[in-house]
Amino acid sequence: MAKSSNQKTKLLHLARMLLRQTDEDHPLTVAQIIEALAREDIKAERKSIYDDLEALRLFGLDVQCRKGKTPGWFIGSRDFELPEVKLLMDAVQSSRFITQKKSDALIRKLESLASIHQAGQLQRQVYVSGRIKVMNESIYYNVDKLHTAIAAQRAITFKYFDYDITRQKVFRREGKRYVVSPYGLIWNSENYYLVAFDHANRDMRHYRVDKMTEIAVTCLNREGKDQYPDFQLAQYGQKHFGMYSGPEWKVTLRGRRDKAGLVWDRFGQDVILVPDGEEYFTVTLPVVISPQFFGWLMGLDGSLTITAPKEAVNAYRQKLSAALELLS
Repeated sequence: MAKSSNQKTKLLHLARMLLRQTDEDHPLTVAQIIEALAREDIKAERKSIYDDLEALRLFGLDVQCRKGKTPGWFIGSRDFELPEVKLLMDAVQSSRFITQKKSDALIRKLESLASIHQAGQLQRQVYVSGRIKVMNESIYYNVDKLHTAIAAQRAITFKYFDYDITRQKVFRREGKRYVVSPYGLIWNSENYYLVAFDHANRDMRHYRVDKMTEIAVTCLNREGKDQYPDFQLAQYGQKHFGMYSGPEWKVTLRGRRDKAGLVWDRFGQDVILVPDGEEYFTVTLPVVISPQFFGWLMGLDGSLTITAPKEAVNAYRQKLSAALELLS
């Protein structure tokens, strides 16, 4: 009997069938496998199916057989277990920097990591308060270009924009291109930020990735190492509250001991807290003074306050006074 042109792909069809159609609760019998292959114009006998299943197992697929009331063959463990796929899908759905269109495309791809029966459990709507998707569809590709430039230690050029009230782009610097040397990406306040050395201003700055456009990786070597020989991306992110810019000071904070977790959550577990009596502690940290930093302190309802330097204390008092005047 002549073999069809699809016969050579039998093993591939079998592997895809097991991965997409089976799981522990939905095995396939050998008879069902033979019937499914026949629909693809692939002929198979029971013995050859057993041989193929063993070949796939030796190749690395977790092909398992179950006997009893619901006998059959199925894929046991996968590269991504179902709870892991759920976690990835929740992250994609709730992520602000990924547009809705790109979220839908990624979710469809993630569904292929599970069986068709498990895919129903993945259709989950994750709601996060205040989470709005960005409008810039190109951010997905911007991140890829930026990672390429960072790995190659090359400078980039780009245009930077804001949106006006009609959702039209308004370019900064009158549309002139920025030239910067990328050092890393930071995920902060639901946005991606590029931290880079600005060639024109000769200092380290950050830019929202979804507001960058026409990114081009140049052949110029990365600059900034001489000015920032010990630059640490994590420290840069910790200093900037909400990625707002401002003067950087070493501030001393005083707080109640039961609020120590607030400091560690924000600045990391390596921060050393100094006991101040039985109920309080102090901590000295480099912080970029900005409205977001003061807003963070206000939200703590006095459980954490600034004690030094005087410039920071006075700036905080002025901010509090201004807020009270607006309410009066």
